[in-house]
Amino acid sequence: MPMPPAWLTIAIVAAIVAGIGIAWWSRDPAVVEPGPAPIQASAPLAAETAAPVEQLPTAPGEIATTDELAREWSSKRFVYRTSTGDQTPAIVVRMPGGNFWAILLREPFGTCELEYVTDLPRLEKQYHYRADHPMVGDPCHHTVFDLTRYGTNSAGGLVRGQVVHGSAIRPPIAIEIRTNGRQVIADRME
Repeated sequence: MPMPPAWLTIAIVAAIVAGIGIAWWSRDPAVVEPGPAPIQASAPLAAETAAPVEQLPTAPGEIATTDELAREWSSKRFVYRTSTGDQTPAIVVRMPGGNFWAILLREPFGTCELEYVTDLPRLEKQYHYRADHPMVGDPCHHTVFDLTRYGTNSAGGLVRGQVVHGSAIRPPIAIEIRTNGRQVIADRME
């Protein structure tokens, strides 16, 4: 059987390519590549799904009342505004014996946010440390701080929050607490 002329082979290949191109351009994109469902402009989705922002007291100043912190190991979060204007999360805890202790919830030489862990089984599971009272944990480095014990700060003074597990250099940064009647007031930090 003789070979068809070259022009005929080229014409057949061109017709096939043209047919594929026409089929590609005339396809229904909704069937081949479904896109995301259109968002209705009248539906206020953001307002319905946004969680309310917790309003925390700001220190220096009144951060709680003694009634809010009546029980041993009760706590309240607040924001501490430093002299440079930075706002850092903090917490005040009612210690056994009735004293109040407050710390910045940021590791002293880093950016990890510390947490007050009252769930003792979670403390053991997440931090691999067994305790019989709440502790402060550093979830980034798995360090545990005991607020009932004193450790040394960077100036050589003693502050609550001794490192009992992990590799932190020092306890969390302390905030001076005083009471005035029923007011719990956070003053200066160390």
